[in-house]
Amino acid sequence: MTAMTVIKSAEVMSGHLPPAGQRPGADKGDPQLGLLRIAPNASGNIGIWECQPGGWPVNNRPDTEVTFILSGTATITDATTGTAHTIMAGDLVVLPRGWTGRWDVTETVRKVYAIY
Repeated sequence: MTAMTVIKSAEVMSGHLPPAGQRPGADKGDPQLGLLRIAPNASGNIGIWECQPGGWPVNNRPDTEVTFILSGTATITDATTGTAHTIMAGDLVVLPRGWTGRWDVTETVRKVYAIY
């Protein structure tokens, strides 16, 4: 039997996240990450992610990500349409498998995500 996981809101919103180094593929700034993977028995990758300002390209995502922005500001630019979306607290973003574009974090972003 697998136990459920509960993380209280104070921890989700502002609790310490273990450092995870620089965002791989960064080509702008020095975006340092904090990352807490939760629900290790889930079929996918679920967690809380935080990233300092910086930017990086995403080419042909191998999976789908659903993410809810808790704090901070970033611009996500879709390479196919050229549309840039500014995202901030309260926004829900779905990046489908095959998506190509760019993330530019302007104010440290914290999000809850599920990748499958």
